Amino acid sequence: MKKSPFGGLYTYSRLMTFIPMIIGEIRRYLRDNNTIRVSRSLRDTAYRALGIKEKLTTQNSKEPEIEEIAREMGLPKEEVLFALDAIQDPVSLFEPVYHDGVDAIFVMDQVSDEKNTDNRWLENLSLSEALKRLGEREKMILSLRFFDGKTQMEVADEIGISQAQVSRLEKNALKNMKKYIS
Repeated sequence: MKKSPFGGLYTYSRLMTFIPMIIGEIRRYLRDNNTIRVSRSLRDTAYRALGIKEKLTTQNSKEPEIEEIAREMGLPKEEVLFALDAIQDPVSLFEPVYHDGVDAIFVMDQVSDEKNTDNRWLENLSLSEALKRLGEREKMILSLRFFDGKTQMEVADEIGISQAQVSRLEKNALKNMKKYIS
């Protein structure tokens, strides 16, 4: 039998007795330090709504609508919905929603973010790198024009050159950036 690095089987078995306590401490830490906190009053509202839902279901032999539960509680339906949503367990993005034996479809596959795509990230990175290759004056002109939303005349007044020069410098800066992006 192989000896453990802790000094033998006896020490190893003593260490194993602490595992449930360690797991309990980790669970307590995660529960107490969770970023998602639901207030007691919201939880109370949700559990009261669940009780009323159960009562109405047995009374009417059908599941009640949210409006019925809210009316019974004397609360707006939005407040009841919010309370019920608040006590739902969070779902992992890697939770499978469908599995055909070969491939699984996860929650992550069903949720899309049109604003923050990989392409957008790459475009921003490319733009940032292309901007680094411009001179200070060109960077300032592009910043004032496209990030601050100023007109060519306003930029010209601010940096002390003509509008025609701003136009020419802007055009050249964009042309140079295009080389690094394409």
